[in-house]
Amino acid sequence: MTDSPKQIYLSPPHMSGHEMAFVEEAFATNWIAPCGPNQEAFEQEMADYIGARGAVAVSSGTAAIHLALRLCGVGPGDVVLCSSLTFIGSATPILFLGAIPVFIDSEPESWNMSPSALERAFKESESAGTLPKAVIVVNLYGQCADYDSLKEICDRYEVPLIEDAAESLGATYKGKASGMLGKYGIFSFNGNKIITTSGGGMLVSDDLEALAKARYWATQARDPALHYEHSELGYNYRMSNVLAGIGRGQLKVLADRVQRRRSIFDRYYEALHDIEGIEFMPESSYGNANRWLTVLTLGENCKARPLQIIQRLDDNDIEARPVWKPLHLQPVFQGHNYYPHEPRNSFSDQVFQTGLCLPSGSNLEKEDQHIIIQIIQNALT
Repeated sequence: MTDSPKQIYLSPPHMSGHEMAFVEEAFATNWIAPCGPNQEAFEQEMADYIGARGAVAVSSGTAAIHLALRLCGVGPGDVVLCSSLTFIGSATPILFLGAIPVFIDSEPESWNMSPSALERAFKESESAGTLPKAVIVVNLYGQCADYDSLKEICDRYEVPLIEDAAESLGATYKGKASGMLGKYGIFSFNGNKIITTSGGGMLVSDDLEALAKARYWATQARDPALHYEHSELGYNYRMSNVLAGIGRGQLKVLADRVQRRRSIFDRYYEALHDIEGIEFMPESSYGNANRWLTVLTLGENCKARPLQIIQRLDDNDIEARPVWKPLHLQPVFQGHNYYPHEPRNSFSDQVFQTGLCLPSGSNLEKEDQHIIIQIIQNALT
């Protein structure tokens, strides 16, 4: 066992020092309620950062996807195509609305949604006379999908694309900010994300009318009346003014956080890429990933399997994780259709079996990363 000075987490929160000024202002002015100046400012600052016309701060990324699907008119019995290699929060809002998820595999070049699999899903849907109502494309581990290819397909069938950018704030696609690549973009500020509000999310779009509707739904769909009047179903989804203050402080250092995570990836790559059988998640030529997590795969010729590496790290109080279990393999989605990258060749299944996520927090010290690297080298060489 290698001596580890402390618990090392996969992707812990990293405070900047700017947060407390905004939080203290909220307390000093008694803006503790769900709405307030921090909330409005955070929405504007996020919109400005990514180049969107507007944003709505909500309680989670999942809530933002739920609102985006409803804006797309998704309802009971509708079909929604969704990336399979992702966290379950990308797809559960489909079920919230009584709709039917159909899962799409990833492609090897970016590990994101496979255009060829999406094309097959659309052709079969068209033949059946039931086109999907929306498509949710996930930017896995901080890298954008190939949106030119995916949008061409969606636009041809006139189906809206929702960009699940929960993991990719700060990434770019052909010079355009992640979050601005579909009709609606969503972000997550969960505690493990590149910036955090402890818990929260954001819905972004250039469609201000749609965002106003989402904001209305997110505040319990309260009509403009002195008494509490409700003519539609709404949700308690608004981000609190206090948490929005944390987000404002975090947003100030986003560029630094991206640079730090990319540097962490570079150190892992330099130390480990020459080991036979190791392959790192590639960075596509069309954009820059934020490297939210450093992810690699272990080939059959490696001396240890991912779960063995995870156990060795855990023995030293170091957290690592497998790659996301694809949603088409999750018990809750049993029986739902799935389109692999190639017929009888599921890339997501392969990555799940061979993938490993390494500690990648922007506050990971070089000395701690050296310990992680040593443990992996000892296991594989």
